[in-house]
Amino acid sequence: MPVQSLFQSVILEGKQPGPHLLILGGIHGDEYEPMAAVRKLITSIDKSKLTGKVTLVPVVNEPAYERTSRTGPDDLDLARTFPGSPDGTITEQIASQATQLIQSADYLIDLHTGGVISNLAPFSGYTLHSNPEILDMQRRMALALNLPVVWGTSAHLNGRSLSAARDLGVPAIYAEWGGGSGCNPEAVSGYTTGCLSVLAELQMLEVSIERKSPLYHIEDDSSESGHLQLHNNAPVAGFFEPAVQLMDRVQAGDALGTISSVLGDQNTTVSANQTGVILGLRTLPYVEQNEWLAVILETERT
Repeated sequence: MPVQSLFQSVILEGKQPGPHLLILGGIHGDEYEPMAAVRKLITSIDKSKLTGKVTLVPVVNEPAYERTSRTGPDDLDLARTFPGSPDGTITEQIASQATQLIQSADYLIDLHTGGVISNLAPFSGYTLHSNPEILDMQRRMALALNLPVVWGTSAHLNGRSLSAARDLGVPAIYAEWGGGSGCNPEAVSGYTTGCLSVLAELQMLEVSIERKSPLYHIEDDSSESGHLQLHNNAPVAGFFEPAVQLMDRVQAGDALGTISSVLGDQNTTVSANQTGVILGLRTLPYVEQNEWLAVILETERT
């Protein structure tokens, strides 16, 4: 007896046989730009010109989406739960089904945002895979997504869709853009066009899209690279007011912002502990101690 799918998908079949591209949105339930972009792709991809197959999943984590939350009712982060378990909690079951779908694919694109608490500058990422052919394909896909920042990071972070793809030998990329509880139309349009550009790069679709060179293309194979929430966390709880904007350049020691007490009589300056470019900023003012405040793409490493 077939297992009921825990998420909804659309499969577009081309007239000519070819590879299978899987595009995921909504791994987190509060990331809306990918959901809208994947829905837009359903009507933007011309099946008469398509070679191969595209599977589109606008909302992988429907229980989290229905809670307007990052996580589902079991409070597990789906982006840390792969490959999951068919007999586990709801998030573990979703991860298991999504892993099976990744296994069926030849390529994967996983789209994200900063969720309700933060905003992220547009960037594409990939793991520095040990297989040189897969690594080369991932670089090509990430560049084809046409975003201003391209970031190759450690292949050893587990629990993610990309780690499931890594273990299955499936070339995979992810992207971040937007957040802050809204749905940025520029990000929706950019994600849609970027995915069409990747289809063209994979020779699955004939489409004319101008390719742009990224402002930054950095590869960092240090053990925790790609873990966005690892650095620049809040030293105290309080009201965070940033002093920088997305894509600003900062030096280690520069002020990222201040955290104030309720009355504003106690203020703590938060300083960057990395040198590079601001890729992410917390937008929700109240912050608990040790919660992340900023993502910095390191352009200089000591």
